[in-house]
Amino acid sequence: MINGVLWRLRTGAPWRDLPERYGPWQTAYERFARWEADGTWARLLKQAQVRYDSVGAVEWTVSVDSTLSRAHQHAAGARKKGRRRGTNSKIRHVRQRARRWAGPAAG
Repeated sequence: MINGVLWRLRTGAPWRDLPERYGPWQTAYERFARWEADGTWARLLKQAQVRYDSVGAVEWTVSVDSTLSRAHQHAAGARKKGRRRGTNSKIRHVRQRARRWAGPAAG
């Protein structure tokens, strides 16, 4: 069953495309999810990094492609089209009603 999990991680294919020779895809996924939850994958990665780094087989080069680090327009401060909604607009509405109710002296 571990071969099925490794096949899926290597290919990036959906779980449902797991070849039949590895058994039911649901079983492979459940094992993967269980190992992810209990930290098995993190421990395996750490051990591999330590082992291969000690013999100089790991190259610690990081490359960031700008197409992967773009922010969504709303995260970048772009205004939303249409009427504003949210807490601030509700507060403004209540204040406007209070001013109208209090008369010209409140203005």
